[in-house]
Amino acid sequence: MSSEDLIVRQYRNRIRKRVLSTLLVGLILCVLVILDIQIGSSSIVLKDLIEAVLEGSEGGSSASFIVWEIRLPMTFTCLFVGASLSLAGLLIQTITNNPLASPYTLGVTAGASFGAAIAITTGFALFGQIWLGVSLAALVMALTVSAFIFYLGSKRSLTATTLILVGVIMNFFFQALQQYLQYRASPEIAQIISGWTFGNLQRSSWISTGVSSTCWTIVLLISFCYSWKLTALSDGTERARGLGINTDQLRMFVFTVSSVLVASAVAFIGTVAFVGLISPHCAKLLLGEDQRFLIIGSSMVGSALMLAASIISKLMSEGATLPVGIVTSIVGVPFLFFLLLRSRE
Repeated sequence: MSSEDLIVRQYRNRIRKRVLSTLLVGLILCVLVILDIQIGSSSIVLKDLIEAVLEGSEGGSSASFIVWEIRLPMTFTCLFVGASLSLAGLLIQTITNNPLASPYTLGVTAGASFGAAIAITTGFALFGQIWLGVSLAALVMALTVSAFIFYLGSKRSLTATTLILVGVIMNFFFQALQQYLQYRASPEIAQIISGWTFGNLQRSSWISTGVSSTCWTIVLLISFCYSWKLTALSDGTERARGLGINTDQLRMFVFTVSSVLVASAVAFIGTVAFVGLISPHCAKLLLGEDQRFLIIGSSMVGSALMLAASIISKLMSEGATLPVGIVTSIVGVPFLFFLLLRSRE
């Protein structure tokens, strides 16, 4: 066997392993979706779940009402919010070449959450819809924070540690502003803003499912179009420029679409920490650095982590749903310490 045949065979084996790994994650994701719909204050056995789904939203049984009006919107919102945050984290880590970067650690999530808090406090609505006003305010603030980080990165050669410190500063700054809004607001509005910081899936609806799924699908398709450029950029800026890629334009574009993903997630269920940090690393362990597989694989892992956190939150709080953001933070903090120690080594 010639060396060229050996290289081709090794490449095909890697592709086969990545396809099988992606299918395995997809299978786990399907199981988690079913479990998340079944588990709750009133458990639904698999037989009743299938019957409720087949009956449709017009079914007269209590199981049908619970599944279509409560469980399915929460599960699918959880699914697409996890995918959105994870994809945004992957894109940001790729363009910054920083394993610790994510929408949360860079302060993009905090900025979007502050924008949502402004809309809630002022009652800002778009076309008579509060959720549109909240989404727009979250998007504007997420874009503002992303543009500021991009400006700092382009004007000064920031190290990975310095970039994370900038994110910490942005987090503290926007949290302080959000706390000020809570202090000045009425008790009812302050409670709503406070609940926004926990990442509560109980605010899910078919509208949140539709918006988050649409934003994720559009950005996913765009990311596939740029997959080879992102793969080249992950090997280094100089190599990407040598291939004729306008790296500054690519980074600005990716920051923009990442902000859209973050805004679509935060606008409905609030802040969810560390999903955008953990999921891309888990996907890379399974699929390597090829963006063609990472883009969909990272999204699937993010969805799986969010669904797992949702299931845990239901099991930990009997008769109610613990905010999923608390669960992701408990899991994410030790993982962030692990990454920090690993980066120093």
